[in-house]
Amino acid sequence: MKNPMLEAVSLVLEKLLLISNFKLFSSGAPVEDKARNTFYEINSFLRGDVLEVPRTHLTHYGIYLGDNRVAHMMPDILLALTDDKELTQKVVSNKRLILGVIGRVASIRVDTVEDFAYGADILVNHLDRSLKKKALLNEEVARRAEKLLGMTPYSLLWNNCEHFVTYCRFGTAISPQADKFCENVKIIIRDQRSVLASAVLGLASIVCLGLASYTTLPAIFIPFCLWMAG
Repeated sequence: MKNPMLEAVSLVLEKLLLISNFKLFSSGAPVEDKARNTFYEINSFLRGDVLEVPRTHLTHYGIYLGDNRVAHMMPDILLALTDDKELTQKVVSNKRLILGVIGRVASIRVDTVEDFAYGADILVNHLDRSLKKKALLNEEVARRAEKLLGMTPYSLLWNNCEHFVTYCRFGTAISPQADKFCENVKIIIRDQRSVLASAVLGLASIVCLGLASYTTLPAIFIPFCLWMAG
């Protein structure tokens, strides 16, 4: 049985991560008027390679399957609304992406290299060096990706595109990006100034909104929790 408190904390952290990286979705997702003028050495990509596209704050990952095809995990709200493949197979737009993240629905889909990168530079197998892990054979990596194609639950912290490619490439699903965000949250929580800031905000909310359960309880509970966790 899941712990409601842990689920609530997880939900809050995911929304904070979404907000803190909001620029990613405006620059990283396809937009109708964006020019595609980046040349790719597609012939240099090998089946099973991890393709990495740096964004403003986060990085998007995919597995190259050969023949100009990339398998990657993409949040998409349309998946929860329709089964029409003609609609869902179109390149995911900004709104579909953001609403998909909020709705926690995604698919591991196949797109062209151009649609995957959408004009950004591509790094190849950069995770091998940054994580210092031994990769599986390329063909095994590609087969793992192909077996996972289709709809999947999405979570910024627990099941994102980085989890997908690290599972395929190394056999273990990890996300250094999500781990780094959680570490930053821990630092903020452990900073005793956070207790003071939350107490001041709580007092201000009571002064502005008056004594009520929805203002008084958070004003006491949040600083107390931060103090205990610090």
